[in-house]
Amino acid sequence: MAENQSAVELAESAPLSANDIGRVTEEDIQEALHDVVDPELGIDVVDLGLVYGIELDELGRAIITMTLTTPACPLTDLIEDECANALAGLVEEFRIDWTWKPRWSVENINEDGRAQLEALGYNLNSLQASFAAGMYGSEVAEGASMGAGIPPTA
Repeated sequence: MAENQSAVELAESAPLSANDIGRVTEEDIQEALHDVVDPELGIDVVDLGLVYGIELDELGRAIITMTLTTPACPLTDLIEDECANALAGLVEEFRIDWTWKPRWSVENINEDGRAQLEALGYNLNSLQASFAAGMYGSEVAEGASMGAGIPPTA
């Protein structure tokens, strides 16, 4: 009986309208982004902590705020293409707002990502030092901006 009560309480706390049925959520977008793998590290962008935010605008377009392990990452286009593939069928349009602040660090990696990296043989202490030393990526101009998908909303 307690299980039925908790299910009823849950349904009452988050009622759905007819407009919500079948509508994609930020959680759906995040789940799809687990299929986008950073090619240098072999871990998905969510577990690496590269995704800083996900929003859906009033037209159902996804706006994803994310970063890369370094601003000079040469794989930006590849990651944008992988995002497009992962989001196909969920949203008709999306945009990635690249940001470099706060700067990505090993501290952003979630528990699953840490376990995956350790299983691949990475030492998380030396990984941060490798990025700081510029072993991954190349230089990019300060303040450079990159985008994909839909243009910024006003």
